[in-house]
Amino acid sequence: MIIYILKIVLGAVIGGVVGFLSYKFIGCRGGTCPIVGNPWISTFWWAMIGGIFMYGGKFPPAP
Repeated sequence: MIIYILKIVLGAVIGGVVGFLSYKFIGCRGGTCPIVGNPWISTFWWAMIGGIFMYGGKFPPAP
């Protein structure tokens, strides 16, 4: 169970790093891009995507 949760958290952390880097190197400065124009929003959305990706739609095995 702990490994399952750590896997999701790891995906969220990696996604958050990717989100911040996408803001830093790709993001628009004019403010017209709502997701990559703000570091907080970009990091949040990419962290959610990373957590969902690592979740994979499977529940942990029952004890």
